[in-house]
Amino acid sequence: MELAEIATAVEPAFFVTAETDADIAAREALLDRAMGPGRRRKSSEKLRRGRRPSEGLAFVARDAAGAVAGTVRLWDVTLGEGGRPALLLGPLAVDPAWKNAGLGSALMRHAIAEAARLGHAAILLVGDAPYYARFGFSADRTGALAMPGPYERHRFLALELKPGALDGAEGVLKAAGRRIGTAALALAGAA
Repeated sequence: MELAEIATAVEPAFFVTAETDADIAAREALLDRAMGPGRRRKSSEKLRRGRRPSEGLAFVARDAAGAVAGTVRLWDVTLGEGGRPALLLGPLAVDPAWKNAGLGSALMRHAIAEAARLGHAAILLVGDAPYYARFGFSADRTGALAMPGPYERHRFLALELKPGALDGAEGVLKAAGRRIGTAALALAGAA
């Protein structure tokens, strides 16, 4: 067998795709494993509660068998009293079995590219600066912004998808976007 034949015969270890309703239980179980029970008490969660992710910006990574091995979602928020729109990224989670396999990076690159393609101007998140810096995130543009609850200021990061998108932005982030219906809320609470 030629080397080229061997290279094309190998299936990718994982692939990134849009999240579906069928992924909810697997996604929630993954988030519980990767982030622990305290994940629902975070300030970012307050902005997500009762909302749907931004249209077209919820993704999962699947292993070769199709199982959910990672997740990332982006949420509509507004910045301060001016109501300037932005996105809040999170949570990003990878099954511990896939740690250091590049799956988190693939999810991040895909999410950022899709947000830019859809015309969004900026993405914010609360996370580890050394990890997210490789994607262009920094605390340089978040000094006049705040989360609606406790958070570590040095972990509040932003990425401008359009230059100057965060110029003059100030105030507390507020939830925006599509609300979840009561039936969907009950299902999500049970997951």
